[in-house]
Amino acid sequence: MPARIRPQAEPRRSRPAQLAKELEAARRISQALSRQTDVDSLISHALRTALEVVGADAASVLLADPASKQLVFRHVIGQKAKRLRGTAIPWDQGIASVVFKSGKPHLSADVSKDRRHLTRVDASIGYQTKDMITLPLKPWEGKPIGVLQVLNKRRGRLGRKDLSILTIISALMSAAIMQARLYEEVKFAEVGRLLGDIGHDVGNLLTPVLCSVDLLGPQLEKFLDGLKDQESAETMQMRRLSREVLGLLKTSARRIQDQVKQMADCVKGLSTEPQFLPCRIESVVEQAQHTLSLLANEHHIELRREQLAGLPPILADERRLYLAFYNLINNAISEVPPGGSITVRGAWEPKGRRVMVSVIDTGRGMSPDVQASLFSSRAISRKAGGTGLGTKIVKDVVVAHGGQINVESQEGVGTAFHLWLPVQPPASSSERKRSKPAAGVRG
Repeated sequence: MPARIRPQAEPRRSRPAQLAKELEAARRISQALSRQTDVDSLISHALRTALEVVGADAASVLLADPASKQLVFRHVIGQKAKRLRGTAIPWDQGIASVVFKSGKPHLSADVSKDRRHLTRVDASIGYQTKDMITLPLKPWEGKPIGVLQVLNKRRGRLGRKDLSILTIISALMSAAIMQARLYEEVKFAEVGRLLGDIGHDVGNLLTPVLCSVDLLGPQLEKFLDGLKDQESAETMQMRRLSREVLGLLKTSARRIQDQVKQMADCVKGLSTEPQFLPCRIESVVEQAQHTLSLLANEHHIELRREQLAGLPPILADERRLYLAFYNLINNAISEVPPGGSITVRGAWEPKGRRVMVSVIDTGRGMSPDVQASLFSSRAISRKAGGTGLGTKIVKDVVVAHGGQINVESQEGVGTAFHLWLPVQPPASSSERKRSKPAAGVRG
């Protein structure tokens, strides 16, 4: 604790009484550990216990997101503080970042005297932090995974005795989070194995379908060629329809195989090398919308395309890009009420040499909790039987293209996913190896 910060005198409490209070806090959280199987419920219980035993006003758990180098408010308790759920701060700013990097707790008896306190976080929710204890959440050995913060003691100021109790709570909370993560890793590893087996079985099941399509195509053409009036409107329509249906069957079979494989790779954390070729965004979006048009019509939802025709071609893996747009549109269909719309809109950013494609729906929007879990293996699915992997797959596709993605959502209004894709993606590892100058040669 910095020498300039002097906490107010705490009420005298005998060591046995303090020890009893610490043991009671540990007992209650340990009891919750044995009863709660859901880590979110467990952390909420632990936060409520922390507030009760130290008599504080608000508490939060910020977990690290290594991909974005941010600390995200995943669990928050407190009337105004609840609005912070899902908010992220850079992990190199604020008192939380100091504790996260050092792995040591910090007692702020008067945050107004500490310049590292992020006042803008308070301002965003109309709150004033007066005193605060920040503790690292970390395994027994290893780096912190986040921080626990407890704010504003109702009587007096937070002090060393409060820090002692909260240290016990943070240790138990860290253990619970790590246990839940290990469980998730095991679960997803098993899901990945099963998906691999399912993908193999799906491939076997689709093989006779594809073979039948290959056999049926020439037979249909031969039949239509044998008709007396080959140039009639009816015959021409039958020819066009047969080619369209057979083409759709082959394309759909390939898309199913791609989707299952992508899900398995997503769960396993694997990614095969993308195959970059010239590609038009409008064509990929049109294919995805065409595949989902029947489903959208059943839900009385309009699928729209805007400003895509003017986008320049980009180098992309068309099959993966299709999966990204398919997932975004398919997920949106279940969120949009009848009469609503899903619009895919394009924009060209010449300075950055990239295109921006937005998938905008008029659905029910997402809560901060759902937004905070997006693009991760812990994504929350609100669809019956949903895996929650759809948006994680989308992010993996965008990252493979050297792009960026974010989401804007407001409950009761709708959601917009924004994808930025460069015209020229980063060179693949194989391309870099081929283009690397030989030893002794300078370019």
